[in-house]
Amino acid sequence: QFSAGPLAFFCPTPLRLRQLHSKMPARRGSLLGALVAGAALCQTSSWLSAFAAGGGAVPRRELIFGAATSALLVGPLAAGAVEACKDGANNCYSSASQPGRNFVAPWSWPAGTSKGDAIKALREVLEAYPKEGQGDVDQGGWSLAVDELATKGYARLEYLSGIGNFARFFNGGKPFVDDLEVSVGESSVSVRSGSRVGDSDMGVNTKRLNYLAKSLAAKGWTTTQVAPL
Repeated sequence: QFSAGPLAFFCPTPLRLRQLHSKMPARRGSLLGALVAGAALCQTSSWLSAFAAGGGAVPRRELIFGAATSALLVGPLAAGAVEACKDGANNCYSSASQPGRNFVAPWSWPAGTSKGDAIKALREVLEAYPKEGQGDVDQGGWSLAVDELATKGYARLEYLSGIGNFARFFNGGKPFVDDLEVSVGESSVSVRSGSRVGDSDMGVNTKRLNYLAKSLAAKGWTTTQVAPL
């Protein structure tokens, strides 16, 4: 006779799985994969237990529950959707934040433009960002840390700021690292730009986002400039 045994104790509810996901960092691929696998195992154990107990076919509501759970876990979240900033953050903007000081409106491409062409234009703007920085920010350069634009419509870039004496005095000689994430939807691009450490970003994320937004606007996109935090 099959029994879920101790496994049932470790199986979180769908709500708990969503809560766990919301607390993950942006670089969450492997952990999310483990959660998906765990959820599948938990659901399978539940069905087998019911069958072994003489329940016969799995109730239709259980099948619907399992499908819904899978959709919640491996849908847009697994595709690299950006996360909201912490409430009141002084170094972060996100399209997933509530309207307010930390909110940046998604970048919308022109009507009639295919998603593929939009991704191409987005890549051109991202890669055209000056390696030497601009507006006295990002003078340490940038790199494309995760490039899944072609497959999942997601990318993460790392920018280095606070070089020289500023880094030596305030960060142990290491430059400050900021992350920019973009996630392509059906007609717009959600974006998140935030600093990894510190409270204030000294206006770095503001200047970076506004520079990129202006470059996209020059290509006919609908973007908005963000106000300093």
